Amino acid sequence: MFIKNLWYVAAWDHEVTQEGLFSRTIIGLPVLMYRTQEGQVVAMEDRCCHRGAPLSVGRREGDCVRCMYHGLKFDATGQCTEAPAQARIPPQAKVRTLPVVQRHRWVWVWMGDPERADPDLIPDTQWLDHPDWRSEDGYIHYDVNYLLICDNLLDFSHLPFVHPSTLGGSPDYASAPAKVERLDNGVRITRWAIGTEAPPFATAVKTWSGKVDRWNIYNFTLPATLLMDSGMAPTGTGAPEGQRVEALEFRGCQAITPETENSTHYFFAHPHNFSIDQPEVTRSIHQAVVTAFDEDRAIITAQQRSLALAPDFKMVPFGIDAALNQFRWVVARRLEEEAQELAGGQPVPRAKA
Repeated sequence: MFIKNLWYVAAWDHEVTQEGLFSRTIIGLPVLMYRTQEGQVVAMEDRCCHRGAPLSVGRREGDCVRCMYHGLKFDATGQCTEAPAQARIPPQAKVRTLPVVQRHRWVWVWMGDPERADPDLIPDTQWLDHPDWRSEDGYIHYDVNYLLICDNLLDFSHLPFVHPSTLGGSPDYASAPAKVERLDNGVRITRWAIGTEAPPFATAVKTWSGKVDRWNIYNFTLPATLLMDSGMAPTGTGAPEGQRVEALEFRGCQAITPETENSTHYFFAHPHNFSIDQPEVTRSIHQAVVTAFDEDRAIITAQQRSLALAPDFKMVPFGIDAALNQFRWVVARRLEEEAQELAGGQPVPRAKA
């Protein structure tokens, strides 16, 4: 159902504290996260090896966590170090730990073979904490399969129809053709709308004297990470050969992490490099994005309910589906490769992020 040998975003950095215990289910596995006294993030299965009680309802004791069902104590490596009324601890009394990396404000966990957990495979999201960029943290929970959210993000022609008062802009944006390029681990999408109306979220933070050239250029890679160069500039200055004079520029960072087959975590931020000393501008941009993503959630949730009533429904393909069809092919290919590896094949080498 899910690709295992990948890095998944599990949390924003501020969600995992040195004092408490934080749990989030990732691709069907409950994951406990906390910080050691030195600030290092620990990630382990949120399930005591004794009777399966969740450790997240346990108690912190220094860098250890104690299960509050029968009192077993586990260190940061997952090893049981103490059991009441039992001097000898069985060596197999251990909780599975996961490779974890905090980078640019996102906490990433590796869900597969620990020997293959190469941090160089983590995508570059430097804009989340770069001093020249500003954004606010975003998180939405969906009660839908993650691939439906991916479909939505891989076809921006929906913007004028789902988001007319936020991110959408004028209907002509939907007719701007998108260039789709295949990557080893996803797709790259380039869309330019020349001489279009600035969308409402942009007119809220800047006065435009006329129409704009608008661009959305992004990589969408496994498991479901969107990194986007987007923005707009007065018409004639922003087109591919232009210099982006007086432009609004953004570096969208979005991560879609499956929780279960029919629920999903959605992490996002929309960093900008203008008016960074004006927090009200950042708040305005963030609120427009939140409102738009709630609009996405409404239509996608309605779509999921509709599809659940017709499991044999066959979608009619259109040309605008090129990117999402290619991404779903990449997902299916990687799932098949992992199935073959489990059956005795050799791991497939992967390019660095």
